[in-house]
Amino acid sequence: MKITSVDTLMAFGGRQTWVFVRVHTDAGLTGVGEASVEGKEQAVCSAVQDLARQLIGLDPRRIEHNWQILYRHGFWRGGIVLNSALSGIEQALWDIAGKDLGVPVYRLLGGACRDRIQLYTHCNGKNSEELALRASDLVGAGWKALKIGCPGPENYATERQWLDDIDARLGALRAAVGSEVLVMMDAHGRLTPGQATRLMTVLSVWDLMFLEEPVPPENIDALQRVAASQTGVPLATGERLFTKWGFRELLERQYVDVVQPDVCHDGGILETLKIAAMAETYYVRTAPHNPNGPVATAASLQLAACLPGFTILEYAENQPWRDRVIREPLQIDGGYVAIPEAPGLGVELDEEAIAELAYEPRDYQSSFWPDGGVADI
Repeated sequence: MKITSVDTLMAFGGRQTWVFVRVHTDAGLTGVGEASVEGKEQAVCSAVQDLARQLIGLDPRRIEHNWQILYRHGFWRGGIVLNSALSGIEQALWDIAGKDLGVPVYRLLGGACRDRIQLYTHCNGKNSEELALRASDLVGAGWKALKIGCPGPENYATERQWLDDIDARLGALRAAVGSEVLVMMDAHGRLTPGQATRLMTVLSVWDLMFLEEPVPPENIDALQRVAASQTGVPLATGERLFTKWGFRELLERQYVDVVQPDVCHDGGILETLKIAAMAETYYVRTAPHNPNGPVATAASLQLAACLPGFTILEYAENQPWRDRVIREPLQIDGGYVAIPEAPGLGVELDEEAIAELAYEPRDYQSSFWPDGGVADI
């Protein structure tokens, strides 16, 4: 079996435009992957084509060999665009391998470690009242795990107001859903170590599953002060780290309790498996980052099935376009999904529906401090 061509499809998904990668073969098998990056979709599509030149004529089933060629023989390594393009291609190769053998990908990775996979979804509101109402609706619909956003301190006159508002939001949420629902908070890498430490003091009474990305990703050691605060709030990060090398120092320093590799960006399925295995040696759990489209979700489910240290998977339920672009929508029951059993990644794209969801540029909203200085988003 040989690779004959590689192409991309884009579909507007509401929050972002999804980038799907297809690898075609002379055996009639086509594999699909996802390489979605908010605001950088066209750059990723071009990077896929640059990488594809090295794949034509190769056996798609030699996944590790092909990955090494794409990663090492381009000389330039790293970054969100190159790694996302590589990740989408790699997922598609696994899809072909599973289809060729007639088995789901997780069986090729060692088989299932669990009977079902728990998901969490996003819960947000402009204020504590809206947040509590939204949380009640989601829990009423069967969700048992929610992640809320952390408003940035730049939106408040003082840090004290910021901390008091977060405390009020969590108090309202807990009053609405009780103590049994898992709650996480995402700081989006907006905070300084000092701000994150003060925030964790507020969070410590609300029994969070984890605080995600408390500080920006460029300096791993910035987590040291946060991790040393001894508040009892577990820390998570990793969505903006790439490959096993990007996670090495984070794990060696033992700053976090949970890693969040993203199969769309970190190098793909096998690379995520390696990252999770590294984390396992430090007793760190894996909660894959996945606010992405249906193919990334399918790939993440294959991984979740077979990772011993897996804990929970992100799923953005407020993206109805997701079910439009695939033939068989995901069935969620009480916040859980069954282990997928269809060959490959177990997802089939609906190209007619994708054609109706044309690419739309969608950038993140800018954020500024009161004096006009640029803030993180």
